[in-house]
Amino acid sequence: MNAMMTKLTKHLVTAGAAACMLMLGACATPVPPSTAAMAPINPDYLIGPGDSVNIIVWRNPEVSMSVPVRPDGKITTPLVEDLPAAGKTSTQLARDIEGALAKFIQQPVVTVVVTNFIGNFSEQIRVIGQAARPQALPYRRDMSVMDVVIAVGGVTEFASGNKASIIRTVDGKQEKLVVRLDDLIKDGDISANIMMRPGDILVIPESFF
Repeated sequence: MNAMMTKLTKHLVTAGAAACMLMLGACATPVPPSTAAMAPINPDYLIGPGDSVNIIVWRNPEVSMSVPVRPDGKITTPLVEDLPAAGKTSTQLARDIEGALAKFIQQPVVTVVVTNFIGNFSEQIRVIGQAARPQALPYRRDMSVMDVVIAVGGVTEFASGNKASIIRTVDGKQEKLVVRLDDLIKDGDISANIMMRPGDILVIPESFF
């Protein structure tokens, strides 16, 4: 009787362990990307370090000029020192400059035009792996994965295009989207042309065959 109980106990323990492994496996299964992750996004362009901004002050050409955004994200003009610019739209920066100039100019009217686009660091698209020129790119409105591939000069002959992926952060969580680059580039399958979002990372792995 004791031997039978011992075997039964071992059987239950083994079954319980197997059930736990199955549960853990289920938890580890990648979750399909959400609809929000697949949807395109159209944010206003945010100024970033390395950009140049052309500041036009109406009827005040002596304080109108083009200045670079410093690595610390700030700009300096003759009447405005160390004004934060990174992470703002051109309109927001223009209003901030107006506020700073109001101490010296009566009712200043400012327009800011961004040139030499690089973009805010957190908004950049990064391409790693078997791209011809792996690099970080400024995000553009309505940018697709095809635009990114063109910008980096395509993929290398060693790329496993249909195993590429986009790492995307949605609501504070990372999601992995499968990208069929071979189908897109070689076969012209436009359905594989995923819309990019600010901060995406395109990973192009190497083929081992």
